[in-house]
Amino acid sequence: MKKIRAYFIETYDELNNKVSWPTWSDLQNSATVVSIASLIIAMIVYLMDISFSTVLQEFYEVFL
Repeated sequence: MKKIRAYFIETYDELNNKVSWPTWSDLQNSATVVSIASLIIAMIVYLMDISFSTVLQEFYEVFL
């Protein structure tokens, strides 16, 4: 039981004194970067899907 109690005390101490927590503005900036990157990747995937769909339609029209 002492080991479990020591574990929680050390965990609490580390989270309060040793971990550097980001500021609110850092979190907002990170969220903005992630949102923009996600939109860019989604657009790239969408364009790839449309292009492959068009190429396959042309392929099927020629050979089927």
